[in-house]
Amino acid sequence: MPGSSKVIITDTSCFSLLRKLDTLEILHKLFSGVFTTPEIAAEFKFPLPGWVQVQEVGNKSLQQEYMKFIDPGEASAIALAAEIPYDYLVLDDADARRFAEKLGLSVTGTIGLLVIAKNQGLIPLLRPYFDRIQQTNFHISATLLEHVLRNAGE
Repeated sequence: MPGSSKVIITDTSCFSLLRKLDTLEILHKLFSGVFTTPEIAAEFKFPLPGWVQVQEVGNKSLQQEYMKFIDPGEASAIALAAEIPYDYLVLDDADARRFAEKLGLSVTGTIGLLVIAKNQGLIPLLRPYFDRIQQTNFHISATLLEHVLRNAGE
């Protein structure tokens, strides 16, 4: 049973990175609702856990409009955020984040979710996860990771 009543909408990169870290279940432990779109589920290329709710975007014209600026998965996530109540929209791509923030949406990234997991006691330390992230193809600066670690008291 999830420990929070919060809802997230997540893009492919979050699923991919957490899968590589073998911590996908953190999403289920942190949030009562984990939503994504069929486009993102297809991009992920692995079966999603049963607790992930795959929801089609209703406003396809809005989604198409967003696709002029960002990739189809991110466009679908942002369009879904316009349709359902959520607490966090998880986007890791810098251009997609800027686009969503210009629309006034509340955005975080996978690193932010790991910080939440640490703050809620689900993981004891961030550094082991950050060390593993740097061994993947996930693009994040070492400077940013060190900044997050300092802020987290590590």
